[in-house]
Amino acid sequence: MKTHLLRYFVVLAEELHYGRAAAKLSITQPPLSVAIKALEDELGVRLFERNAKQVQLTEAGAAFLVEARRVLGQLQHAADVARQVAEGRQGQLAIGVAASMIYRDVPRVLQAFARQRPDIEITLHEMSTAEQQQAVARGQLQGGFVNIVTPAPGLDSCPIAPEPLVCCLPEAHPLAGEAEIDLRALAHERFVMFVREVSPAHYDDVIACLHSAGIHPRIHHAVRQWFSVIALVAMGQGVALVPACMQRAGMAGVRWLPLQRDGGRPALTAGAFVWRAPAASASLQALISVVRER
Repeated sequence: MKTHLLRYFVVLAEELHYGRAAAKLSITQPPLSVAIKALEDELGVRLFERNAKQVQLTEAGAAFLVEARRVLGQLQHAADVARQVAEGRQGQLAIGVAASMIYRDVPRVLQAFARQRPDIEITLHEMSTAEQQQAVARGQLQGGFVNIVTPAPGLDSCPIAPEPLVCCLPEAHPLAGEAEIDLRALAHERFVMFVREVSPAHYDDVIACLHSAGIHPRIHHAVRQWFSVIALVAMGQGVALVPACMQRAGMAGVRWLPLQRDGGRPALTAGAFVWRAPAASASLQALISVVRER
């Protein structure tokens, strides 16, 4: 059934006059008559009773009017949704997030985006940096908040403010009561580290920081989650360098000490939002704009 036949029928049902209905549709009366006859033939029922003086809906026509309005309304809604999605005003985004990013700028970015685009739904998927980049490259995610400086080939990125590294110690550690710590005091400690393949950039940041202090760390455990790193430190299994934002997780049994700088550069770990270039959807472009603003 052709959509224009439904529209012609509804207008005639509302006007109950061929001349007025044709004028409202910006057509002449003969094509309207032909269209209504074609619709009645297709349905196999009479929709109107006509005589020289008036046009009236039949009982079948009145019932069909209710359904025709519903169908046309749904078609209009579908068209509106398509336009809004194309314009980045409505839709869904699947976005990855590394665990530490939840305690960084990500919540504020998402809140700002929700205020600007309340009809775009974002679903977060917690993944490692490596997993996110693979998922974005394959189109399984539209973007991801990761711990990197340089994205994988085929991906574009927007940097997020770097996060300082701090030392995470067991609360019973002899140095736990200090105001800050000189990394050289940890030269003989065992270190709890991330597996490099999970977050190469963070692993390299920590190793570079330790090497700058002349430390070649003894890696006692290699884990895949920040919470595992902190939990192992709390159990006395070693010490760790972690992003300062992880203090917001509120885990017990550890102490957090800033690193002494001695006039040098602060120890930082990078962050970025990545997506597959080019950013095709308007909704993703809107999110990228918010990340850049933040």
